[in-house]
Amino acid sequence: MNRPIPGTVQIAVRHILSDHTTGVMTRTRRITWQDTPYRVRRPASGKHTVELTCSACDAAVRAEVRDEAATRRTTRILRTLAALSVLVLVMAFGYAVHEGGKTLPEGQSLPVLFPISIIAIALAIFAAPMFFVTSLRYTGVSKLDAPKLHGIMPVRN
Repeated sequence: MNRPIPGTVQIAVRHILSDHTTGVMTRTRRITWQDTPYRVRRPASGKHTVELTCSACDAAVRAEVRDEAATRRTTRILRTLAALSVLVLVMAFGYAVHEGGKTLPEGQSLPVLFPISIIAIALAIFAAPMFFVTSLRYTGVSKLDAPKLHGIMPVRN
């Protein structure tokens, strides 16, 4: 069993072996890759640069690892932004339903805030899930320098 070790983060260096796209009208994309898992120690404070090696091509991949406190703080901020986006969505939707359901006298138009609430609804529908998924995937490790077709991915248990 692969248990997490305190003070470390498990990541994988991803080497893309092939990327095929087929079809004209309906596009189908198939990507194959090879992962090399690493367990990287977090610094006590601040940021630390590590160099990892891809096992498929022996290329050097540099990554930056943040400390545990900064990682937790960033995750909390992303989840707070997701919650605020949901709140904006609910309030803007309620306002749009309230104002849009009114019968207006002839010649009178909807208030200026009505189109703004529609735009806020559209933005919040995309922002809330994006912030939440990003908070789940955030590990505090970012790629600094890598050759083409390489990436750093979090490893989840």
